[in-house]
Amino acid sequence: MKLSIGFINDVHGYMEPHPELFYDYQKEYVKSAGGYARIQTIFKKIRAENPNALLFDGGDTFHGTVPVVQSKGEVLIPILNQLGFDAMVGHWDFAYTPRHLLKLESQLNYPVLGCNVFDEQGKRFLLPYKISEIGGLKIGIIGICSNIIDKTMPEKFSEGITVTDGIEETNQCVRELREDAVDIIILLSHNGYPQDIELLKKVEGIDICLSAHTHNRMYEAEKAGNCIIIQCGCHGSFVGNLKLDVENGMITHFDYKIIETDDSIDEDVEVKDLVEKSLQSFAEMKSTVLGTTEHILHRYSTLSSTMDDFLLSAVNFATDVEISFSNGWRYGAPINVGNITLWDLYKIVPMNPPISTTELTGKEIFEMLEENLERTFSAEPMKQMGGYVKRCNGLRILMRIENPPGYRIQEINSLQRHIHLQKKELSSL
Repeated sequence: MKLSIGFINDVHGYMEPHPELFYDYQKEYVKSAGGYARIQTIFKKIRAENPNALLFDGGDTFHGTVPVVQSKGEVLIPILNQLGFDAMVGHWDFAYTPRHLLKLESQLNYPVLGCNVFDEQGKRFLLPYKISEIGGLKIGIIGICSNIIDKTMPEKFSEGITVTDGIEETNQCVRELREDAVDIIILLSHNGYPQDIELLKKVEGIDICLSAHTHNRMYEAEKAGNCIIIQCGCHGSFVGNLKLDVENGMITHFDYKIIETDDSIDEDVEVKDLVEKSLQSFAEMKSTVLGTTEHILHRYSTLSSTMDDFLLSAVNFATDVEISFSNGWRYGAPINVGNITLWDLYKIVPMNPPISTTELTGKEIFEMLEENLERTFSAEPMKQMGGYVKRCNGLRILMRIENPPGYRIQEINSLQRHIHLQKKELSSL
């Protein structure tokens, strides 16, 4: 029996085609990619080639662009239902409170899964898994939501819930599904690629892992033990298609392809119409030019990025401070060389958060950055709780990523006051 899986992850509210960053052997460049109408065209092709097909959304869906944030995700409901997913999981999807996510789920024609999310009474907040029967196979799908929802995100993300790393709960779900005589078990996870690899070392019996959160563009499927693992970039710029041969409940062969949703993919007419109607009221924002850029502004670097350099330069200018910081967000489609519109600016920080100013000592800056580096580069995957490294403007930092926690930063230099601090000097500040 042949089974086909279509998968997207971390679309972050990008409903229509948008600029996306690519690389060749010499440079980075931008071209159009993404859009739910192109994704639907690919999904329809997957279904046409094999009616035994399942479609999944890896989460970070209900947040990330102005229309989605302003509507608290509601604008996406008719579009997502048209695509016909079998299940999804979440992270930024909890941004409007967990209860609001339940409201969104009630309007979807598929469930939001999360075996590792619990309410205040210790009961499951979401369905832990579902069973789909297709082509004579029983397939169990276990969902894991991001384990950092109640640890590093704003408080409203976790009102009334707690979230675990999912290892114990996944083991339990696997046991229950095997007792129910399922043939194949799929793990739909938003913990991140390093965390998924760690989990798969400790949980036996998972056949396929659909990974998300870390925006990895996996052009080839990998194996973690006996488990096949894939992840498909971000912003809807890629669709993963995993094709499987299954005999007697065992995967005997698989083939994986990551498909770029570029201009070569036609847009599905019905979904395109839904998207255009959703974006009609934002036409003026798209046409309002505020400036130009001579450089590609993007967020695709772990340590620093042109988009965040631009953002923090603006913060420094507006507040007249010497040093500024922002979160190491991964999402936000690139802004190409040329005009910058109001629409483009909202790609940088769609929730338009307030800017706060404060006074920090050298020691406080050192401790804050060391904590952030540990959350980003911890040798223990389940302790990696950040996106990219916290962005900063006004400092030059010499560090060693491979050093143990608390000893990564070697020097901090202020670019304005010419302050030079080494770790041994910080204890006196």
